[in-house]
Amino acid sequence: MFRTLRSRLVLSHALPLLVIIPIIGVALSNLIQTRVLLPSLSRSLMTNAVLLANVTGDQSQLWSNPVYAEYYLTHLRHDISARVQFLTPGGQLLASSEVTEAPLIGMVLDFAGVAQARSGQVASYTYNNLASAAEVIDVFVPVLNQNQQLIGILRMSYTYNNLSTEFTRSRYVIVGILALGLLVGTILGWSLALNLSKPIREVTQAINDLAHGNRQAQLAERGPAEIQLLAQSFNSLNERLTNLEKARKQLLANLVHELGRPLGAIRSAIQALASGADQDPRLLADLTTGMDDQAARLQHLLDELAHLHDQVLGPLELEYQNLKISEWLPVVLRPWQEVAHDKHLSWQTEIPTELPEISADPNRLASVVENLVSNAIKYTHSGGSVSVSAGVEQEEILIQVKDNGYGIATEEQERVFEPFYRGNQGRRFKQGMGLGLSIARDMVEAHGGWISLQSQPGEGSTFTIHLPVNGKQVNF
Repeated sequence: MFRTLRSRLVLSHALPLLVIIPIIGVALSNLIQTRVLLPSLSRSLMTNAVLLANVTGDQSQLWSNPVYAEYYLTHLRHDISARVQFLTPGGQLLASSEVTEAPLIGMVLDFAGVAQARSGQVASYTYNNLASAAEVIDVFVPVLNQNQQLIGILRMSYTYNNLSTEFTRSRYVIVGILALGLLVGTILGWSLALNLSKPIREVTQAINDLAHGNRQAQLAERGPAEIQLLAQSFNSLNERLTNLEKARKQLLANLVHELGRPLGAIRSAIQALASGADQDPRLLADLTTGMDDQAARLQHLLDELAHLHDQVLGPLELEYQNLKISEWLPVVLRPWQEVAHDKHLSWQTEIPTELPEISADPNRLASVVENLVSNAIKYTHSGGSVSVSAGVEQEEILIQVKDNGYGIATEEQERVFEPFYRGNQGRRFKQGMGLGLSIARDMVEAHGGWISLQSQPGEGSTFTIHLPVNGKQVNF
């Protein structure tokens, strides 16, 4: 019955009203009746009875002449709502303010209060009248004359059946308030449930749509804080999946583009050889060299895809060795010096001989340095300069690759490390698969380090590899 969140929220608002209000109402009603009104009525009745006893004590004729006593009480009944009886010291009824009690005149009333009043004490009793089903307060007061002699007993009684009726009515009022509160609580709970269940249904529907491949716009982040957090998480997931889908499409587009050019060149060279180009030694050499360059290009592309595959599979597996940077780095840079000279670039290196030894994977780290140096040479115009330096700063080994090439726009400096990002047309990083810097960053982070970039368009770029001296492997 209460399987939905909406019904349970409505119940949570209605149940306290349904249970607590009746209990509080009944308890409060009984408390007022027994602890406040009844004691107050009893004290008031006793005070009035004592006052009347003092007034009538000076009138001895009242206590010896039943006719005069009846006449006195006939006038008194208009001024007092309680029943008043005059009794002899022996308990015989002399007169009563109630006309219906006329047949009882002369009868002896055997009440405990009579004996208590005869002994000179004021007595008060509260009891249920079975005949009228009402509560009765009885007060017995001894009446003394001027000589302090007992001349009679005054009995004053008050039946508060009207008060009981009022209490019954108050209970009905409580029930009415309960019904009204229950209705208001139900409406309020229903409204809150709608406000809560609607965003949950929207998130649920969005997740189902996403699971079936139907992506939609961002969810509105509304409702309680927990629902907003859920919507934020979904929006982050949706954005992540959208970016991954874009990356997949970009990868396919890049593959088509990057595979098409070398394969086209190789196929053209093969067709030329088949047409007799091998008869010319110089042409043959040019064709084979070109085919070798295109094959190397394909090999580089394959290496990038292999690194991407490693990223997808999980943490990079590094083969750590004790590495002396001052000996290892010149060996890595030697082939690139020739490439820079072939492009007529100024080549400079600054590698101190006393660099600390670190723990690293030499092959993985070499691919990072080669990627940065390759980019620096590729995107520096002829006549420019490329420099590589190394040093130590704050327990970090720094390997810095600097050029004075095209530079990178500020808005692109964060994105150049994203997979498949190649920059805008006519700017840096517009060639290749767009994986080189992403892979380089991942490899450095796997060593517990990081890569920083400083660049100004038209002035060049500086990439710095930061490696901890006490190199440690990080699950990436």
